[in-house]
Amino acid sequence: MLSYFLRRVAIAIPTILLISIFVFALQKLLPGDPLLVLAGEERDPEVLEFLREKYRLNDPIPVQYITWVGNALQGDLGTSFRTNQPVTELIGQKLPVTIQLAVMSLIFAVLIGIPAGILSAYKKGTLTDYIANIVALSGLSIPNFWLGIMLILLVSVKWQLLPASGYVPLNEDFWLSIKTMLMPAFVLGTALAATLMRHTRSAMLGVLTSDYVRTARAKGLSERKVVLKHAFRNALTPIVTLTALLFGELIAGAVLTEQIFTIPGFGKLVVDAVFNRDYAVVQGIVLVTAVGFIIMNLLADMAYLLLNPRLRSA
Repeated sequence: MLSYFLRRVAIAIPTILLISIFVFALQKLLPGDPLLVLAGEERDPEVLEFLREKYRLNDPIPVQYITWVGNALQGDLGTSFRTNQPVTELIGQKLPVTIQLAVMSLIFAVLIGIPAGILSAYKKGTLTDYIANIVALSGLSIPNFWLGIMLILLVSVKWQLLPASGYVPLNEDFWLSIKTMLMPAFVLGTALAATLMRHTRSAMLGVLTSDYVRTARAKGLSERKVVLKHAFRNALTPIVTLTALLFGELIAGAVLTEQIFTIPGFGKLVVDAVFNRDYAVVQGIVLVTAVGFIIMNLLADMAYLLLNPRLRSA
């Protein structure tokens, strides 16, 4: 198992390096100069030259890349052109907010999507299956921003059950923080649950017709053990992969949902950085997001070994 883990890490390292090259190169191809905005309306040539020296923009591009990567390996992703704050500090402020939202959204998605997918596959061709598919298609079709606005109008304005917007850190008030995150997490979770339900259903349909499931039934095992212990366990591989990818997407930022519920997360930071041409922040966010995706895939690969003994023996 350790050797498999080391092989996966060995593959991940050049992948991260390749991503860093693309991130840096594509950023340089974007039109416009952020220093023209930073230097003010008069744009004094001396000020521009000072800023270029400060941010080492006069160096050749390969030297700029090597310097950026070297600093990134030491935890230094640069400094924001707009706020003059370290990028790692900005990410450190916003990332916990988005991680909390992502975890709560994924909990909703798993609790709704996986049981619905199992039930839909087991009841294939029945009314239950059709209802589950209709609900899943509805979850995929309804825009997040519309569902979010409707929830605010009903749950917050009319029924006054939950806060309409805002964010409270967990270390300040745990239960109030959970309450403020419930509605945005549900909005994101329902869309993810629909995707998870469809994939769970497909995986279960393929497993329920396999020989070992028929053998388990022939031995007289209860349907609950057959479906949950034998079928579902063997259908988990694509579900685990999808769950890891969905979590990575949530970390990348749910821009519209964060804007509607006024959540100061990764999504708003990305949008502000792009509009302000804050290249250092954009590069740092994209790099952290890409590394996050790779880590989630690595964890999914390790989960395969725990779930499937045949992979461990191989």
